[in-house]
Amino acid sequence: MGDTCCDNQTMGAIGQIISDELPGAYVHSVRVGSTEGADRTAGFFGNVNTQIDSVCTDLLSISELRGGVNLMGFSQGGLFARALVQRCSGLNVRALVTWGAPHAGVSQIPECARQDDMMCNWMRRVAARGVYSWYVRDHVVQAQYFKDPKRLDEYVERSVFLPDINGDSREQPAEYRERLVALDKLVLVRFSDDSMIYPAGSSWFGFVDEDNGEIDVGDTEMYREDWLGLRELKESGRLEFVEVEGTHMQIDEHVLRGMVSTHFGLRAPLLRLQQ
Repeated sequence: MGDTCCDNQTMGAIGQIISDELPGAYVHSVRVGSTEGADRTAGFFGNVNTQIDSVCTDLLSISELRGGVNLMGFSQGGLFARALVQRCSGLNVRALVTWGAPHAGVSQIPECARQDDMMCNWMRRVAARGVYSWYVRDHVVQAQYFKDPKRLDEYVERSVFLPDINGDSREQPAEYRERLVALDKLVLVRFSDDSMIYPAGSSWFGFVDEDNGEIDVGDTEMYREDWLGLRELKESGRLEFVEVEGTHMQIDEHVLRGMVSTHFGLRAPLLRLQQ
């Protein structure tokens, strides 16, 4: 949120670390739009469904990806990477690692990483008008994974993105589950002191009830009835819940390198990055 595909201080630096860790690997950093400026704007404004369709089309046109791909997604990019696995039928995804991703949604619009971030502050002002109103829900990215535990019926009825990929609408295509279950590995990373994503347990598909009491993923109907295939992945040893020390997106380089070599080293030669 607020980052771009190729910033040398953030995603670009991470891409370089991965290239260093896996010499010869093809590393592709996803960009939404034709410029880095458009990519940054797309992190706040736009329709996530349209963005995922566009990214899917772009990735399927890259010849280096046809033998299989590993995905790594950061913050909301991890949520979108998971949606890409579920929806992009022509993409052969081997492994997915997400860092601080709001998989179960957020019950508060994320704070801005910098108080002087004008675009982020504008997003929060627009979202405050009503996350389920027709304009906000279709144009503010963060509103499209907002889930109010006190207005669940309204969330299912009006939200245009999250209920579909999480099965909350109960009309999820069977292919969504099949594609997640087909993963060789799914790693969900949670930050120990994450205050950007609320609830922080959303990174592990947990959430909160209407009194803000924490709900562990294992206690959710989604997991018990295995709507998404998470329980099957866990029972077969292909799902890992990992907690790392630090605040949101404060990733130690050694931890990142270890994650890459452990989960991507013997799989497909591509890694896909997005924040």
